[in-house]
Amino acid sequence: MTDILLSAKNLSVRFGGVLAVNQVSFDVKKGEVFTLIGPNGAGKTTVFNLISRIYTPTTGSIDYLGPNGLITLTDQAPQNVAALGIARTFQNIELFEHASVLNNLLIGRHTHRKTGLWQDLFFTAQTKEAELRSREKAEEVIDFLNLQHYRDTFVAGLPYGVRKVVEMARALCTEPSLLLLDEPSSGLNVEETDDMAFWIQDIQHELGISVLMVEHDMTLVSKVSDRVLAMNQGEVLAMGTPREVQTDPSVIEAYLGSEDDVSSLRRPSGSAFNTGASA
Repeated sequence: MTDILLSAKNLSVRFGGVLAVNQVSFDVKKGEVFTLIGPNGAGKTTVFNLISRIYTPTTGSIDYLGPNGLITLTDQAPQNVAALGIARTFQNIELFEHASVLNNLLIGRHTHRKTGLWQDLFFTAQTKEAELRSREKAEEVIDFLNLQHYRDTFVAGLPYGVRKVVEMARALCTEPSLLLLDEPSSGLNVEETDDMAFWIQDIQHELGISVLMVEHDMTLVSKVSDRVLAMNQGEVLAMGTPREVQTDPSVIEAYLGSEDDVSSLRRPSGSAFNTGASA
């Protein structure tokens, strides 16, 4: 268990009469990139929302190796998740458009602030020291993701691809152990997707952060993922390396129909189901 950062066990969630996730189990190891794939409505983002505590599972549990030891994540309040070392991005970018890149990143430092209202109001020595630490960390992330050119630019004036990187930068400012990336390549062109693959690999190898990702682009999935879990209709179809999952007959059928129907559509790269669709 020492190399397991997060363990989801028999997760199920029901919305009224709809069983959105049904008995899903998986582990995320320390330092790996673990990716959830599947057609629209497969339950991938619902699993993300269970981990980030937006939803509470109907059955099952999630164990997480936090800064103070193993905890049951499903017992935690949503507002405590970031402080436990879990950060996430969203498919639809959630940034403050009328604030600069730097100020957006500083917002990601709020979980590390230990000063109180009166200390902040009178800008005491403790507040000044905390502000300096936050700015130093934000500048480190800006340098890491090559955002120096955009540091003082309002988010509203940035290209879409840069906004995706800024949102990831804000998540990194929380200093997470586990980074949840919800469709990081959504809306990006081929060159921007290649850059995103580069950043994810650097986050994994240089920062040692584990990554749990939801993604449709199988080219990106194949480049960065150590293991892949394929879902369909809320259930697990297959789990293994990207190649093993891509060639699994049940996964191919879930995306494109029966084996006979799609045999002529397979691409030489093995990316038989790079739909580019949103979750």
